[in-house]
Amino acid sequence: MHKRHLLILFVVLFAALLITPLPSYADSDKGSDSGKGRGIIVKRDAAEQFIVLPRGVAHPEGITANPHNGDLFVGTFDFSANNQLLRFDRRGRLLASKSFGGTPLLGLEFNPRDGNIYICNFGLSRIQRIRGDFTASTTVEDVATIPLIGALAPRIVSNPPDGSSSDTIIFNASFAAPNALAFNSVGDLFVSDSFQGAIFKVDHTKIAQAGSCLTLCNATLVTQDPLLTTVGFPPFGANGLAFSADGATLFIANTGDDRVLQMNVSSKSISPFAESINGADGMTFDRFGRLWVCANQADEIVALSATGRVIAKLGDFLGINKDLTPRGLLFPASNVIVGDEMFVTNLAIALTGGDEPEADVMLWTISRIHLPGPDEH
Repeated sequence: MHKRHLLILFVVLFAALLITPLPSYADSDKGSDSGKGRGIIVKRDAAEQFIVLPRGVAHPEGITANPHNGDLFVGTFDFSANNQLLRFDRRGRLLASKSFGGTPLLGLEFNPRDGNIYICNFGLSRIQRIRGDFTASTTVEDVATIPLIGALAPRIVSNPPDGSSSDTIIFNASFAAPNALAFNSVGDLFVSDSFQGAIFKVDHTKIAQAGSCLTLCNATLVTQDPLLTTVGFPPFGANGLAFSADGATLFIANTGDDRVLQMNVSSKSISPFAESINGADGMTFDRFGRLWVCANQADEIVALSATGRVIAKLGDFLGINKDLTPRGLLFPASNVIVGDEMFVTNLAIALTGGDEPEADVMLWTISRIHLPGPDEH
């Protein structure tokens, strides 16, 4: 072929490439019948610093909110005898603090029925509550104790690739460890126990009578299952809780196993919902039905679809600021959504004793993330 003809052919082909639309990542892998893209939203800089905790107050873990006025409530998981429950307004200004001394706190849940904040007092193995407008002098009420029910049955795990052999994991639970809370539609309070591998329930009638039991009311065992405990890292099994919109399914994070589980509320059967969520911790649903899970070992928030597919990853650890606060997310433990914003506690606790960035933190923070719409990429 003549050189001139070759040049013309090259120009024509190059022009065709320029005007042909390339598929975007968001639209690749379209379903044949859905017409929607299967790409994921990734925003590593999505987490901005919203609150810096008062000096001397460390390791924020649990978080909840009053949906009526936007107040945020934060509890600390600190073994240095200065645990606090903090109340902030919608702008992040500190309104009140309540000391819990040397008893670390985990999950929090605001109950719109009575205006109280319900608290997993990890140190006392109890569920407690306090008024949402609390001050430093407000009384903390005991609601229920989490009973010590002992070790659960051994867990048998098949070995890949063909499952012809298996390992048996034997558990030993000597401490009741309430970790996270969730109310169902009638006001029953469900509680995860990370060490005993169990889900407990405090009936709404007991909640109404709290403080009037002749002895401290016991929570009722819903189920104890080997899938709810772990021999992984961090060493917490059943953790964050969230109910499906219809209340038929309770989703349960297993932190050490990097899983989100699902429990059929009627049958109590438990099965995996999503795998490989690195340090699955606190979680909550948004108004679009996405389940947002704190991945505390990946320093990110992961959104799951109704089928357990990862559809978004927000935030990352971006280093330590000059004032020794974490930049971005560092060991995100719990989350709560107010409007179209999600607030996340940066627990930033060093667990391995090695050279971890958590050891550099001297001031602890709450991050804010603007939630993207379902079609935003």
